[in-house]
Amino acid sequence: MMPRILPANPGAVPILVWARALPPGAEKQLRHIAAQPYAVEHVAAMPDVHVSSGVAVGTVFATEHHVVPGALGGDLGCGVSAYRFSAPETPLGRDVLEPLLARLARLVPVGDTVHRGRGVPLPPELESPPLSTQKLRHAWERLAPRHLGTLGGGNHFLELDRDAEGHVWLLLHTGSRGVGAAIADHHLRVAQAQGEGSLPGLSTRSPEGLACLADTGLACRFARANRDAIAARAVEVVAEALGVAPDPESFVDVHHNHVAEEPHFGRMLLVHRKGAVGLEAGQRGLIPGSMGTASYVVEGRGEPRAFRSCSHGAGRVLTRTEARARIRPAALEHAMRRVVFDQGRTASLVEEAPAAYRDITEVLEDEADLLTPLRRLTPIAVLKG
Repeated sequence: MMPRILPANPGAVPILVWARALPPGAEKQLRHIAAQPYAVEHVAAMPDVHVSSGVAVGTVFATEHHVVPGALGGDLGCGVSAYRFSAPETPLGRDVLEPLLARLARLVPVGDTVHRGRGVPLPPELESPPLSTQKLRHAWERLAPRHLGTLGGGNHFLELDRDAEGHVWLLLHTGSRGVGAAIADHHLRVAQAQGEGSLPGLSTRSPEGLACLADTGLACRFARANRDAIAARAVEVVAEALGVAPDPESFVDVHHNHVAEEPHFGRMLLVHRKGAVGLEAGQRGLIPGSMGTASYVVEGRGEPRAFRSCSHGAGRVLTRTEARARIRPAALEHAMRRVVFDQGRTASLVEEAPAAYRDITEVLEDEADLLTPLRRLTPIAVLKG
Protein backbone atom coordinates (compact mmCIF):
# COMPACT_ATOMS: atom_id res chain seq x y z
CA MET A 1 0.00 0.00 0.00
CA MET A 2 1.31 3.43 -0.94
CA PRO A 3 0.90 5.97 1.85
CA ARG A 4 -1.83 8.53 1.78
CA ILE A 5 -0.58 12.07 2.27
CA LEU A 6 -2.78 14.24 4.45
CA PRO A 7 -2.65 17.88 3.36
CA ALA A 8 -0.49 19.78 5.81
CA ASN A 9 -2.01 22.49 7.94
CA PRO A 10 -0.30 25.89 7.69
CA GLY A 11 3.10 25.75 9.39
CA ALA A 12 2.95 21.98 9.87
CA VAL A 13 4.83 19.12 8.22
CA PRO A 14 2.89 16.61 6.05
CA ILE A 15 1.49 13.34 7.42
CA LEU A 16 2.01 10.06 5.56
CA VAL A 17 -0.52 7.36 6.49
CA TRP A 18 -0.09 3.64 5.79
CA ALA A 19 -3.41 2.71 7.42
CA ARG A 20 -6.51 2.05 5.29
CA ALA A 21 -8.65 3.43 8.12
CA LEU A 22 -7.52 6.38 10.21
CA PRO A 23 -9.57 6.94 13.38
CA PRO A 24 -10.59 10.62 13.66
CA GLY A 25 -9.07 10.88 17.12
CA ALA A 26 -5.78 9.50 15.83
CA GLU A 27 -5.76 12.00 12.95
CA LYS A 28 -6.18 14.81 15.47
CA GLN A 29 -3.21 13.50 17.47
CA LEU A 30 -1.09 13.13 14.31
CA ARG A 31 -1.88 16.70 13.27
CA HIS A 32 -0.90 17.90 16.73
CA ILE A 33 2.55 16.33 16.33
CA ALA A 34 2.91 17.64 12.77
CA ALA A 35 2.30 21.20 14.00
CA GLN A 36 5.05 21.16 16.63
CA PRO A 37 8.00 23.52 16.01
CA TYR A 38 10.56 20.73 16.34
CA ALA A 39 8.98 18.27 13.83
CA VAL A 40 10.95 17.89 10.59
CA GLU A 41 10.35 16.19 7.22
CA HIS A 42 6.95 14.59 7.93
CA VAL A 43 5.01 12.41 10.37
CA ALA A 44 4.51 8.72 9.50
CA ALA A 45 1.45 6.80 10.72
CA MET A 46 1.76 3.02 10.81
CA PRO A 47 -1.17 0.74 9.81
CA ASP A 48 -1.94 -0.14 13.44
CA VAL A 49 -2.35 3.53 14.40
CA HIS A 50 -4.94 4.22 17.10
CA VAL A 51 -5.72 6.79 19.76
CA SER A 52 -3.68 6.69 22.94
CA SER A 53 -2.71 9.01 25.77
CA GLY A 54 -1.04 12.12 24.36
CA VAL A 55 0.25 10.62 21.11
CA ALA A 56 -1.37 7.96 18.93
CA VAL A 57 0.12 4.48 19.02
CA GLY A 58 1.75 3.89 15.63
CA THR A 59 3.26 7.38 15.36
CA VAL A 60 6.76 7.95 13.96
CA PHE A 61 8.32 11.40 13.63
CA ALA A 62 11.74 13.01 13.72
CA THR A 63 13.46 16.06 15.18
CA GLU A 64 16.92 17.52 14.73
CA HIS A 65 17.71 18.66 18.24
CA HIS A 66 14.75 17.78 20.49
CA VAL A 67 13.60 14.81 22.51
CA VAL A 68 9.88 14.64 23.28
CA PRO A 69 9.17 12.58 26.44
CA GLY A 70 5.40 12.64 25.93
CA ALA A 71 5.72 11.01 22.50
CA LEU A 72 7.28 7.72 23.63
CA GLY A 73 4.67 6.19 25.92
CA GLY A 74 5.19 5.27 29.55
CA ASP A 75 6.60 1.78 28.93
CA LEU A 76 9.96 2.83 27.51
CA GLY A 77 11.74 0.12 25.56
CA CYS A 78 8.69 -2.15 25.45
CA GLY A 79 9.19 -4.83 22.84
CA VAL A 80 8.95 -8.44 21.73
CA SER A 81 11.39 -11.37 21.75
CA ALA A 82 11.06 -14.71 19.94
CA TYR A 83 12.85 -18.06 20.12
CA ARG A 84 12.34 -21.04 17.78
CA PHE A 85 12.48 -24.71 18.82
CA SER A 86 12.65 -27.52 16.28
CA ALA A 87 9.41 -29.41 15.70
CA PRO A 88 8.78 -31.96 18.47
CA GLU A 89 8.51 -35.62 17.52
CA THR A 90 4.89 -35.77 18.68
CA PRO A 91 2.34 -32.94 18.30
CA LEU A 92 1.77 -30.81 21.38
CA GLY A 93 -1.70 -31.48 22.76
CA ARG A 94 -3.50 -29.96 25.72
CA ASP A 95 -2.09 -32.72 27.91
CA VAL A 96 1.35 -31.13 27.43
CA LEU A 97 0.42 -27.48 26.91
CA GLU A 98 -1.80 -27.01 29.96
CA PRO A 99 0.78 -28.13 32.56
CA LEU A 100 3.50 -26.28 30.63
CA LEU A 101 1.52 -23.03 30.74
CA ALA A 102 0.76 -23.56 34.43
CA ARG A 103 4.46 -24.02 35.15
CA LEU A 104 5.34 -20.83 33.25
CA ALA A 105 2.69 -18.97 35.26
CA ARG A 106 4.35 -20.13 38.49
CA LEU A 107 7.86 -19.16 37.34
CA VAL A 108 7.15 -15.76 35.76
CA PRO A 109 5.37 -13.10 37.85
CA VAL A 110 2.49 -11.63 35.81
CA GLY A 111 0.08 -8.73 36.19
CA ASP A 112 0.84 -6.60 39.25
CA THR A 113 2.98 -9.33 40.83
CA VAL A 114 6.64 -8.46 41.46
CA HIS A 115 9.48 -10.15 43.34
CA ARG A 116 9.22 -9.93 47.11
CA GLY A 117 11.69 -8.31 49.49
CA ARG A 118 14.78 -6.87 47.87
CA GLY A 119 14.09 -8.65 44.61
CA VAL A 120 16.58 -10.39 42.33
CA PRO A 121 20.20 -9.55 41.42
CA LEU A 122 20.63 -7.12 38.54
CA PRO A 123 23.10 -7.56 35.69
CA PRO A 124 26.35 -5.77 36.69
CA GLU A 125 25.88 -3.03 34.09
CA LEU A 126 22.46 -2.18 35.54
CA GLU A 127 23.29 -2.27 39.26
CA SER A 128 24.09 1.45 39.65
CA PRO A 129 23.43 3.20 36.34
CA PRO A 130 24.23 6.93 36.04
CA LEU A 131 20.69 8.29 36.18
CA SER A 132 20.28 12.05 36.07
CA THR A 133 18.71 12.68 39.49
CA GLN A 134 19.01 11.27 42.97
CA LYS A 135 15.27 10.61 43.02
CA LEU A 136 15.52 8.47 39.88
CA ARG A 137 18.52 6.62 41.29
CA HIS A 138 16.50 5.79 44.41
CA ALA A 139 13.53 4.68 42.26
CA TRP A 140 15.86 2.41 40.28
CA GLU A 141 17.35 0.88 43.44
CA ARG A 142 13.87 0.22 44.81
CA LEU A 143 12.09 -0.95 41.63
CA ALA A 144 14.64 -2.56 39.32
CA PRO A 145 15.45 -5.64 41.48
CA ARG A 146 11.75 -6.27 42.14
CA HIS A 147 10.62 -5.81 38.52
CA LEU A 148 13.40 -7.54 36.58
CA GLY A 149 11.99 -10.74 35.11
CA THR A 150 8.32 -9.79 35.58
CA LEU A 151 5.80 -9.63 32.76
CA GLY A 152 3.40 -6.90 33.84
CA GLY A 153 -0.21 -6.60 32.69
CA GLY A 154 -2.26 -5.16 29.85
CA ASN A 155 -1.27 -6.56 26.46
CA HIS A 156 1.98 -8.11 27.72
CA PHE A 157 2.17 -11.83 27.08
CA LEU A 158 4.21 -15.01 27.05
CA GLU A 159 3.01 -17.48 24.43
CA LEU A 160 3.81 -20.56 22.40
CA ASP A 161 3.19 -20.57 18.66
CA ARG A 162 3.59 -23.07 15.82
CA ASP A 163 4.79 -22.27 12.30
CA ALA A 164 3.90 -24.04 9.04
CA GLU A 165 6.81 -26.47 9.41
CA GLY A 166 5.71 -27.51 12.90
CA HIS A 167 8.48 -25.64 14.71
CA VAL A 168 7.48 -24.19 18.09
CA TRP A 169 8.12 -20.53 18.87
CA LEU A 170 8.27 -18.87 22.29
CA LEU A 171 7.17 -15.23 22.12
CA LEU A 172 7.24 -12.69 24.93
CA HIS A 173 6.13 -9.07 25.07
CA THR A 174 7.04 -6.75 27.92
CA GLY A 175 9.02 -3.62 28.70
CA SER A 176 10.71 -1.56 31.39
CA ARG A 177 7.96 -1.92 34.01
CA GLY A 178 8.03 0.54 36.95
CA VAL A 179 11.57 1.64 36.15
CA GLY A 180 10.60 2.99 32.73
CA ALA A 181 7.41 4.55 34.07
CA ALA A 182 9.38 6.49 36.72
CA ILE A 183 11.86 7.76 34.12
CA ALA A 184 9.13 8.68 31.63
CA ASP A 185 7.10 10.52 34.27
CA HIS A 186 10.11 12.51 35.51
CA HIS A 187 11.14 13.77 32.09
CA LEU A 188 7.56 14.48 31.07
CA ARG A 189 7.26 16.81 34.07
CA VAL A 190 10.59 18.47 33.20
CA ALA A 191 9.41 19.00 29.61
CA GLN A 192 6.09 20.44 30.75
CA ALA A 193 7.99 22.99 32.82
CA GLN A 194 10.81 23.84 30.39
CA GLY A 195 10.03 22.36 26.97
CA GLU A 196 9.07 23.90 23.62
CA GLY A 197 5.78 23.35 21.84
CA SER A 198 2.29 22.35 22.99
CA LEU A 199 3.60 18.77 23.24
CA PRO A 200 6.77 19.90 25.00
CA GLY A 201 10.14 18.87 23.61
CA LEU A 202 13.51 19.32 25.34
CA SER A 203 16.45 20.65 23.36
CA THR A 204 19.27 18.13 23.22
CA ARG A 205 21.64 21.09 23.42
CA SER A 206 20.45 21.55 27.01
CA PRO A 207 21.38 19.51 30.11
CA GLU A 208 17.70 18.54 30.50
CA GLY A 209 17.46 17.15 26.96
CA LEU A 210 20.72 15.23 27.25
CA ALA A 211 19.59 13.80 30.58
CA CYS A 212 16.30 12.68 29.05
CA LEU A 213 18.09 10.89 26.20
CA ALA A 214 20.51 9.15 28.58
CA ASP A 215 17.84 8.06 31.07
CA THR A 216 15.53 6.86 28.30
CA GLY A 217 18.39 4.76 26.92
CA LEU A 218 18.85 3.17 30.35
CA ALA A 219 15.13 2.36 30.51
CA CYS A 220 15.37 0.65 27.12
CA ARG A 221 18.34 -1.39 28.30
CA PHE A 222 16.38 -2.44 31.39
CA ALA A 223 13.46 -3.45 29.17
CA ARG A 224 15.74 -5.69 27.12
CA ALA A 225 17.25 -7.13 30.30
CA ASN A 226 13.73 -7.81 31.58
CA ARG A 227 12.84 -9.77 28.45
CA ASP A 228 16.12 -11.67 28.69
CA ALA A 229 15.47 -12.53 32.37
CA ILE A 230 11.98 -13.86 31.59
CA ALA A 231 13.31 -15.79 28.61
CA ALA A 232 16.05 -17.39 30.69
CA ARG A 233 13.34 -19.04 32.81
CA ALA A 234 10.81 -19.70 30.08
CA VAL A 235 13.25 -21.11 27.51
CA GLU A 236 14.51 -23.64 30.04
CA VAL A 237 10.98 -24.84 30.82
CA VAL A 238 9.98 -25.09 27.16
CA ALA A 239 13.24 -26.82 26.19
CA GLU A 240 12.67 -29.40 28.93
CA ALA A 241 9.11 -30.05 27.76
CA LEU A 242 10.11 -30.38 24.10
CA GLY A 243 13.41 -32.13 24.67
CA VAL A 244 15.28 -29.70 22.43
CA ALA A 245 17.16 -26.41 22.85
CA PRO A 246 16.15 -23.29 20.89
CA ASP A 247 17.92 -22.41 17.66
CA PRO A 248 20.16 -19.40 18.49
CA GLU A 249 20.05 -18.21 14.87
CA SER A 250 16.27 -17.77 15.11
CA PHE A 251 16.33 -15.22 17.94
CA VAL A 252 14.50 -11.95 17.30
CA ASP A 253 14.17 -8.93 19.62
CA VAL A 254 12.70 -5.54 18.72
CA HIS A 255 11.41 -2.67 20.82
CA HIS A 256 8.71 -0.21 19.88
CA ASN A 257 8.64 2.72 22.38
CA HIS A 258 11.91 4.57 21.97
CA VAL A 259 13.91 7.41 20.43
CA ALA A 260 16.98 6.68 18.30
CA GLU A 261 19.57 8.83 16.54
CA GLU A 262 19.59 7.68 12.92
CA PRO A 263 20.60 8.99 9.48
CA HIS A 264 17.61 10.00 7.34
CA PHE A 265 17.36 12.26 4.31
CA GLY A 266 21.04 13.17 4.43
CA ARG A 267 21.28 14.19 8.10
CA MET A 268 21.21 12.74 11.58
CA LEU A 269 17.76 12.87 13.16
CA LEU A 270 16.21 11.78 16.44
CA VAL A 271 13.45 9.38 15.37
CA HIS A 272 10.64 8.97 17.90
CA ARG A 273 8.59 5.77 17.69
CA LYS A 274 5.54 5.12 19.84
CA GLY A 275 4.10 1.70 19.08
CA ALA A 276 6.29 1.31 16.01
CA VAL A 277 9.36 -0.77 15.18
CA GLY A 278 12.49 0.44 13.43
CA LEU A 279 13.79 -2.13 10.93
CA GLU A 280 16.69 -1.68 8.55
CA ALA A 281 16.42 -3.30 5.11
CA GLY A 282 16.90 -7.04 5.61
CA GLN A 283 16.59 -6.88 9.40
CA ARG A 284 14.18 -9.37 10.97
CA GLY A 285 11.38 -8.29 13.26
CA LEU A 286 8.22 -9.61 14.84
CA ILE A 287 4.65 -8.36 14.44
CA PRO A 288 2.34 -9.95 17.04
CA GLY A 289 -1.38 -10.30 16.43
CA SER A 290 -3.81 -10.73 19.31
CA MET A 291 -3.92 -13.50 21.92
CA GLY A 292 -5.95 -15.67 19.55
CA THR A 293 -4.62 -14.72 16.12
CA ALA A 294 -1.38 -15.20 14.21
CA SER A 295 1.87 -13.32 14.65
CA TYR A 296 4.48 -12.89 11.93
CA VAL A 297 8.25 -12.96 11.65
CA VAL A 298 9.02 -10.26 9.10
CA GLU A 299 11.92 -8.63 7.31
CA GLY A 300 12.28 -4.87 6.98
CA ARG A 301 12.42 -3.17 3.58
CA GLY A 302 14.00 0.05 4.84
CA GLU A 303 11.34 2.36 3.39
CA PRO A 304 12.79 5.89 3.85
CA ARG A 305 9.41 7.65 3.90
CA ALA A 306 8.48 5.61 7.00
CA PHE A 307 11.83 6.41 8.66
CA ARG A 308 12.57 2.67 8.10
CA SER A 309 9.71 1.72 10.44
CA CYS A 310 6.74 -0.64 10.52
CA SER A 311 3.79 -1.51 12.76
CA HIS A 312 4.35 -3.03 16.19
CA GLY A 313 1.26 -5.25 16.16
CA ALA A 314 -2.32 -5.52 15.02
CA GLY A 315 -3.53 -2.33 16.73
CA ARG A 316 -6.66 -1.88 18.81
CA VAL A 317 -10.06 -1.10 17.31
CA LEU A 318 -11.81 -1.11 20.70
CA THR A 319 -10.59 0.60 23.83
CA ARG A 320 -10.36 -1.57 26.90
CA THR A 321 -13.56 0.00 28.24
CA GLU A 322 -15.37 -0.64 24.94
CA ALA A 323 -14.11 -4.23 24.84
CA ARG A 324 -15.37 -4.93 28.35
CA ALA A 325 -18.77 -3.52 27.41
CA ARG A 326 -19.16 -5.25 24.04
CA ILE A 327 -17.36 -8.61 24.22
CA ARG A 328 -18.94 -11.37 26.25
CA PRO A 329 -16.74 -13.98 27.97
CA ALA A 330 -18.45 -16.71 25.92
CA ALA A 331 -17.35 -14.97 22.71
CA LEU A 332 -13.75 -14.91 23.94
CA GLU A 333 -13.91 -18.60 24.84
CA HIS A 334 -15.16 -19.40 21.33
CA ALA A 335 -12.41 -17.32 19.71
CA MET A 336 -9.80 -19.09 21.87
CA ARG A 337 -11.16 -22.63 21.46
CA ARG A 338 -7.95 -23.82 19.77
CA VAL A 339 -5.61 -21.99 22.16
CA VAL A 340 -4.71 -23.02 25.71
CA PHE A 341 -5.15 -20.13 28.17
CA ASP A 342 -6.23 -19.51 31.76
CA GLN A 343 -9.99 -19.89 31.44
CA GLY A 344 -10.38 -18.81 35.05
CA ARG A 345 -9.52 -15.30 33.87
CA THR A 346 -11.87 -15.20 30.88
CA ALA A 347 -14.01 -12.37 32.26
CA SER A 348 -11.01 -10.10 32.82
CA LEU A 349 -9.34 -11.02 29.51
CA VAL A 350 -12.18 -9.81 27.26
CA GLU A 351 -10.32 -6.51 26.86
CA GLU A 352 -7.55 -8.48 25.11
CA ALA A 353 -9.92 -10.54 22.94
CA PRO A 354 -9.10 -10.88 19.22
CA ALA A 355 -12.21 -8.83 18.41
CA ALA A 356 -10.62 -5.82 20.17
CA TYR A 357 -7.81 -5.79 17.57
CA ARG A 358 -7.46 -5.22 13.85
CA ASP A 359 -7.13 -8.08 11.40
CA ILE A 360 -3.36 -8.67 11.33
CA THR A 361 -3.48 -9.72 7.65
CA GLU A 362 -4.97 -6.32 6.73
CA VAL A 363 -2.26 -4.58 8.74
CA LEU A 364 0.42 -6.50 6.82
CA GLU A 365 -1.26 -5.70 3.50
CA ASP A 366 -1.23 -2.00 4.38
CA GLU A 367 2.50 -2.04 5.07
CA ALA A 368 3.57 -4.22 2.14
CA ASP A 369 6.15 -1.61 1.12
CA LEU A 370 7.56 -1.48 4.67
CA LEU A 371 8.22 -5.19 5.31
CA THR A 372 8.10 -8.71 3.92
CA PRO A 373 6.39 -11.46 5.98
CA LEU A 374 8.65 -14.50 6.43
CA ARG A 375 6.79 -16.85 8.78
CA ARG A 376 3.24 -17.07 10.10
CA LEU A 377 3.06 -18.14 13.74
CA THR A 378 -0.20 -19.59 15.05
CA PRO A 379 -0.78 -19.38 18.84
CA ILE A 380 -1.26 -22.65 20.71
CA ALA A 381 -0.88 -21.47 24.35
CA VAL A 382 -0.99 -17.95 25.79
CA LEU A 383 -0.13 -16.54 29.22
CA LYS A 384 -1.39 -12.97 29.58
CA GLY A 385 -0.19 -10.38 32.03
